[in-house]
Formats: sequence, structure tokens, C-alpha cells
Amino acid sequence: MDEKAFRDWSRKAADWGADYRASLRDRPVRATTVPGEIARRIPASPPAQGEAMETIFADFEEIVMPGMTHWQHPRFFAYFPANSAPASVVAEYLVTAIAAQCMLWQTSPAATELETRMIDWLRQALGLPDGFSGVIQDSASSATLAAVLVMRERALGWQGNIKGLGANRQLRIYASNQVHTSIDRAIWVSGIGEENLVRVPVAGPRYAMDPLALEAAILADREAGYLPAGVIACTGGTSIGACDDIGAIVEVAHRHGLYVHVDAAWAGAAMICEEFRPLWKGVEEADSIVFNPHKWLGAQFDCSAHFIRNPDDLVRTLAIQPEYLKTHGRDGIINYSEWTVPLGRRFRALKLWFLLRHHGLEGLKTMIRNHVAWAAKVASRLRAEPDFEIVTEPVFSLFSFRHLGGDDLDAHNVALVNAINDDGRIYLTQTRVDGKLAIRFQAGQFEMREEDADTAFEAIVEVARRLSA
Repeated sequence: MDEKAFRDWSRKAADWGADYRASLRDRPVRATTVPGEIARRIPASPPAQGEAMETIFADFEEIVMPGMTHWQHPRFFAYFPANSAPASVVAEYLVTAIAAQCMLWQTSPAATELETRMIDWLRQALGLPDGFSGVIQDSASSATLAAVLVMRERALGWQGNIKGLGANRQLRIYASNQVHTSIDRAIWVSGIGEENLVRVPVAGPRYAMDPLALEAAILADREAGYLPAGVIACTGGTSIGACDDIGAIVEVAHRHGLYVHVDAAWAGAAMICEEFRPLWKGVEEADSIVFNPHKWLGAQFDCSAHFIRNPDDLVRTLAIQPEYLKTHGRDGIINYSEWTVPLGRRFRALKLWFLLRHHGLEGLKTMIRNHVAWAAKVASRLRAEPDFEIVTEPVFSLFSFRHLGGDDLDAHNVALVNAINDDGRIYLTQTRVDGKLAIRFQAGQFEMREEDADTAFEAIVEVARRLSA
């Protein structure tokens, strides 16, 4: 592709993206294709000769797009949105064009120094104390894995990477049953093993980890010859928004010498609003925290902020410095590849810089407060309907509900969530609460308006009544 063609197709792609975003409200939220439908239209073998960009782009529109679920749709109420604010998209155009590999300071000094500043901007926005520094990870899964590896190495006297786990006592990590499955995966990948992830009971309306049960589990494990290493607490659990008492958990864990990591992947963004911070009171004493600006804050995926009280522990766990990765003649620099599991790193800080400067903290606070208010409005309207019940109350912008139709409520609500999604106006997902199926509603798409919340209520009620009839 020559320079002129590159310029022309770059413009066409940008125009297509703007047109696509403008058309989202006219599209069904979820893909309507059946399994295998897209694959059948793609040749089984790669082409021997190059093809024209016109042909490729036309196939993109005709073959690929019908099979896409529209995560930027303002009525995407499933999971948590992987947001992509337009200012962030523009920054990603630039990052893609530059195509830098930002693993070391010397491979792109601006990327490293902007990342350091953006992490500190976010720290200030969340009200975290000066003692925290941090790094931009690709996802909360990677940040949690890094935290678990630090837990492992600290507990083993920094010998796990050297001697392996077989030379030591079995480690124990503690969490409730409300944490994300990325915690399970971190336990697998770290070599600690699923059987050594101790599930601490929860209590109260916020499904919070019981601090007394946590301490009892730690003491029992020590007595049994295990080696307690760390605790993973959550603020805004994925299923129903469970919030642990972070201060109480940290007090127990630190008294026993355990590392505490707080997973606030989606809900952490809400902490730019001062009124929500009581839900993670005590977080300033945690050892590490993760939240995803690529969720509620609007940054293009991937972009996860990993705050660390003592970065030396993280670097000691992960850093490898062969001669070809050393930066000679530069003292005191940061090489963020030593703070992460992957060596390769994208220029993620640029989209945060564009996003925070374009919207400002006040603009982002207004968006989050609106989403919380609109979710509460949907919950209140469903509560007033005689054939609906609210299963879990709103936590930030997340709540769960159930429709009271039929003899088998679980089967009925599975059928309902499928029918709602097939209807196309909105997209929801389900979960289980105390063993029973419930439907989740979560408001958080960057360009959502109050009318979208109203549409959600109408679609839920209309489809439920139609299904019952």
C-alpha cells in the first residue's frame, strides 16, 4: 500500500467509524447470526495473491459486521461495558499509526513518562494517598495475576521463582465467592492451585467477606501447616456488586502478615465521585488496587490501572534484565516492562491523556452519577410492578431482578433474558444469587441517555408480559 492509498483508506476507515457510531441506536444490540454462519462465508485457506482493498472492505461490511455485538451501543446493559469514548478512539488512531513498542524508557521515553503522570492523575482523581504509584496493565486479570505472584514471592522469601513451589509449603490465598473468575485463573497460572484458594463466607446485604471468618481461616490453615500469603478483596463484585469491608479485611490480613489486593475493576471508576468512596473505606491501607479505565471511565480497551504501595516488591517478582534490555547511562528511569508479566507494551497512556483532558473530571463525574441515578430509576420502576422483584439492591449502577412468572422461576427467567436479548432493543445477562437465577442490569455505556434507561424498563416489562401470555 503506497502513501496515497494509506491516506485514503485511513480517511475511509475514520469516516466509517464515525458513521457507525452515529447509527448504533438503529441497530440491535446483540449479533443476530447463528453459530458458524460467519465462518461459512470465509474461505478455508488464505489467498495466494493479494486482493484489492475495495474487496476486503466490502467483505468487512457484508460478512463481519452482521456478526458483531455492539459494545458501544447506548443500550448495552450486559456485563460491564468496554467503553470507547470518541476522544480515546482518536488517541488510539495515533497509537496505531505510530506503532511503538513501549517496553522500556529508551524505546519511547514519552510513553513511559506520560504513563507515570497518567497513573498519578488517576490516583489523585480516586482520592488515593501519595504512597501509591502504579502501572497501566492490559486488563484487571493481568494486574491480579501480578498481585498474586507478589503474594507468592513475599510469602516464600523471594524463593518461588528460583526453587519452584515444590520446595515449599502449600500457599493459601483468601477471597469470597463474589470475586471475579480472573482470581481463579491467577491462582491457576501462579501455580498455587485452585484447592488453595480459600473461599471465605460472606454476610450482610453487600455480600461482604466476613472478617472474623477470614481470621479463623488463616489461623486454621497455619495450624494445619499451610502458608497463608494474601487476601483478594472486592469493591463492586462482577455478579451483583458485592463490596467487602476493605478496612476490616486489611486490618486482619496485615496483622497476620498477608498482602491485600483490591479488585475494583468496574466500580473503581465511581470513586472519582467523593460520595461513593465509603464503599471502599480503608482502601488506602491496601497493598495494591486495580480498576479498569476501559470500563466505566471511557478509555478504549485495553487500559487497566494497577496501583501499588511498594513497587519494589513487584519489580523484584517480575523483572528480568538481560544485557539487550539494559539502558546504559540513564539512572533512575522506569522500565514498565519490569512491572508487568508481558515484555511487550502498547502506548496506553495516550488515550487516558486525551480522555481526561477532553472531558475533565467533572464531566466524567456527571456521567457516572447519571448512570447511577438512571439504574436506580429502572430498579424503582420494576419494584413497583406486581410481577417483578428486586433480588439485589442497586450498588452503584448495578442491580438484579427476577420476573415472577411460571412454576419454575429459574427456567422462566432464563427464557426471559433470552427473549429480551432476541428482541434487540437492549442486552442483559443473568447470574445466580443464593443459588437462584436472577437477571442483571448495569448502566454504564459512555453515551447512554436517560431515554435509554426508559427503553430498558419498557422492553423488560413488555417482553416479560408477552412471554407470560
